[in-house]
Amino acid sequence: MNNEEENQQITLVDDNGNETLFEVLFTFESDDYNKSYIMLYPLGSEADEEVEIQAYSFNPNENGEATESDLEPIEDDAEWDMVEEVLNTFLSDESMQ
Repeated sequence: MNNEEENQQITLVDDNGNETLFEVLFTFESDDYNKSYIMLYPLGSEADEEVEIQAYSFNPNENGEATESDLEPIEDDAEWDMVEEVLNTFLSDESMQ
């Protein structure tokens, strides 16, 4: 897992054209799916606030980063299960620190 993106931000535009700024929680790669994944949460969220974390697969650019145009939705149920497992592990590790 890669925590180097601590202050990296990305803007997502919804179907209505509304822009929301997100902060990168972390990225990781899966050998099983041969993809990279990015976890995002809304910028300005409080530490104790419950937020919806967005997850996408992406193809990193030459700097290993993702842009909005690189993000792909995760549509496979087994792939979602794997992403949720990684997220839950990350969150439980963070809560123990």
